[in-house]
Amino acid sequence: MKRTPFYKKHLALGARMAPFAGYEMPISYSGINDEHLTVRSAVGVFDVSHMGEFRIKGKEAERLVQKVSSNDISRLTPGRAQYNCMPNENAGIVDDLIIYQLADRDYLLVVNASNIEKDWNWIVSQNQFDVQMQNLSDDYALLAVQGPKAIETLQKLSEIKLSDIPFYHFTKGRMAGIDDVLISATGYTGSGGFELYFSPSAAGKIWDSIMMAGEEFGIKPIGLGARDTLRLEAGYCLYGNDIDDHSNPLEAGLGWITKFVEGNDFVGRKKLEQIKKEGIKRKLVGFKMKAKGIPRHDYGIVDSGGNKIGLVTSGTMSPLLKEGIGLGYVEKEFAAPGTEIFIRVRNKDLAAEVCKTPFVSLK
Repeated sequence: MKRTPFYKKHLALGARMAPFAGYEMPISYSGINDEHLTVRSAVGVFDVSHMGEFRIKGKEAERLVQKVSSNDISRLTPGRAQYNCMPNENAGIVDDLIIYQLADRDYLLVVNASNIEKDWNWIVSQNQFDVQMQNLSDDYALLAVQGPKAIETLQKLSEIKLSDIPFYHFTKGRMAGIDDVLISATGYTGSGGFELYFSPSAAGKIWDSIMMAGEEFGIKPIGLGARDTLRLEAGYCLYGNDIDDHSNPLEAGLGWITKFVEGNDFVGRKKLEQIKKEGIKRKLVGFKMKAKGIPRHDYGIVDSGGNKIGLVTSGTMSPLLKEGIGLGYVEKEFAAPGTEIFIRVRNKDLAAEVCKTPFVSLK
């Protein structure tokens, strides 16, 4: 098991640790519900240093990045970030990721921790261009500071006016006395905030500074358990649950990052254009439980006659709503909001209703 630069901090704070993507990671500290509500109401800090970072730069960097990603990266400029996905030849999803344009012909790709080796090998296999590729996954520490008090917390530590950084934009500058911190207005909670990329050697100083700056707001460390419930309330996909090599971005509701524009000749484009023309057969939907019960990954979804129509991909008891919520694939005729479906829980079919996401009102 690998350990992030914050491992000793997690132990000192009494975190419940568990293996995740090859790392020993904190699952919870004070409890998932408490941590979840802290982020929704104030501010929390997540160690996400297990994520992968690839740098692609050089004369034809844009051509390689465009080839492996479905969104239109020609719209990027230095200082902007873009949510994206990497399709395979069969229109499945190799991974979802964030792409940062650091400078002209210079990109940073941030990928899921469980897919670092797979993603690296995939991009290498598609590289027929004049570029330099670096796997910098061990060279970055990464903290996500999320919640409505995130700006007030971090503003104490930087002269950069953080409120001027638009959503999905970033800058580099001084934070907590450390130079060259990449400060990104992105996150996986739906409650706003920033993600900070910096050298692992600065990990202790930056962690301590953030915790001190956020003390007046009740800042807390947040584990992967609450990270999952927060992203689900926001309706965000989790790779390995809601999307994978066998699901395509159109059925997963990611058509908005699948751009069939001129010059965007990404891997799998022709297959995806065919799927769009013929129409999807299933769709990833959000649903809320009408009956008491908690939906879980891989639970069956059935119609009123007990016929299987789909599968739950993610589910939980929403800490904010106090009701069961989930995501799942259903046959397209059952995908309209308001449609009654049933979740098969321990041989019982419990009523639920398809609904729009996000599940909660987000700022």
